[in-house]
Amino acid sequence: MRSDVTLRPLDRNLLTDLLLAAVEDADPLEVMPPVEGPGGWTPERRAAFVRFHESRSLAADPVETTFAISASGRVVGAARLCPVEKRAGTAEAGVWIGRSHRGAGVGGAVLRLLLDRAGAAGFASVYVSTTPHNLAVRALMAGIGADLVRDGDTLTACVDLRAGAR
Repeated sequence: MRSDVTLRPLDRNLLTDLLLAAVEDADPLEVMPPVEGPGGWTPERRAAFVRFHESRSLAADPVETTFAISASGRVVGAARLCPVEKRAGTAEAGVWIGRSHRGAGVGGAVLRLLLDRAGAAGFASVYVSTTPHNLAVRALMAGIGADLVRDGDTLTACVDLRAGAR
């Protein structure tokens, strides 16, 4: 596992670095909800990215916990844990990694760190959802022994943190 990958709780200073990483190395649809208007990182879309994170993880009563992913000291993506309302003790995990850092072991390190953070926060399980064509997530989940189950157009898994899976 890569030892240079860390998760740092998102704060206002890191949000600036996260936006820069997204603009330089990701498509807006990979990292945030859709925004009306022309494609690309328009000023409106950049402002919406900031507002999204301010409302979700930097609010007085945050909906989720977001972490900036750093590799070799540089922000390269984000990971999040969001409590699942209908499943007590379960957090949904979400991750995006900039294109130039994919396939280099960052994802595997992030998954293990995120599962550790979820356990430390008191969650008993972590829910993961992906698409059938996302071979990277499928491989990561298989690597920790998690079974992905088809649910319509998505694949889902629930990692039991108490079972010692990982």
